Amino acid sequence: MGVQKSLTVRLLFFSTCYSLSRFCSKLKHLDLTSCVSITNSSLKGISEGCRNLEYLNLSWCDQITKDGIEALVRGCRGLKALLLRGCTQLEDEALKHIQNYCHELVSLNLQSCSHVTDEGVVQLCRGCHRLQALCLSGCGNLTDASLTALGLNCPRLQILEAARCSHLTDAGFTLLARNCHDLEKMDLEECILITDSTLIQLSIHCPKLQALSLSHCELITDDGILHLSNSTCGHERLRVLELDNCLLITDVALEHLENCRGLERLELYDCQQVTRTGIKRMRAQLPHVKVHAYFAPVTPPTAVAGSGQRLCRCCIIL
Repeated sequence: MGVQKSLTVRLLFFSTCYSLSRFCSKLKHLDLTSCVSITNSSLKGISEGCRNLEYLNLSWCDQITKDGIEALVRGCRGLKALLLRGCTQLEDEALKHIQNYCHELVSLNLQSCSHVTDEGVVQLCRGCHRLQALCLSGCGNLTDASLTALGLNCPRLQILEAARCSHLTDAGFTLLARNCHDLEKMDLEECILITDSTLIQLSIHCPKLQALSLSHCELITDDGILHLSNSTCGHERLRVLELDNCLLITDVALEHLENCRGLERLELYDCQQVTRTGIKRMRAQLPHVKVHAYFAPVTPPTAVAGSGQRLCRCCIIL
């Protein structure tokens, strides 16, 4: 097993970790997703023998705490990608340990680590200047202080996922955009406080942007889409735009998006001011784009005498 460099495991016991530690010293890629039996002791065993690890996926290993992370990163200081989705016991102290030892880290996923706060993210950014991809989706305690730390310390950032971080505002994204010019993908779904101001800053400072999710950002208007579509990223790079439940978006925004010649997918579910006619007109200019939208059925006429029932607009008549 000494030459094993990549391994995916779905059923793991402590004895397996011991074997990995003893016989797989050259292991670089380890996927332990949903191995719920993984504990802090397991990570200590792995760190003692697998010191060449560069990629480790611990998503949904929900017994892990800060102590396990500390043991891991003390031994595996060359980690470049660490996935901790659904490790719900992790707190800011875990990020402090990562900051202390993982200076080569490029990708970190903290999705649904709901106890993480600004304090942990600030610590992380101060030690992990090479970060290119960071997922904070579902970390609902975060504020603009986290975006500020990213902007000031992680200029190489390319991917930021911050869905459901509802306290983030235009001010934080302004500082981020002005310092992180390599951003390519952003998931801002349910960042409900942001406005067109964020789109203006992204349009000016982030020419490489390819994918942007603004679903449920209900303050976004046609004017924000105008700035986005007239920017360098709009003309040359933008491939995916998600606007589900952006209630102020109208057919005017679709006219603006005709400038985005590379657009491949557009999400418009529950954009109630967008019409079939507007979509048809846009697709005449962008025939390759896939548009996903939903239109409620037309309300049927009043039922005949005797039934006394009327269906709502969302019901399909069979």
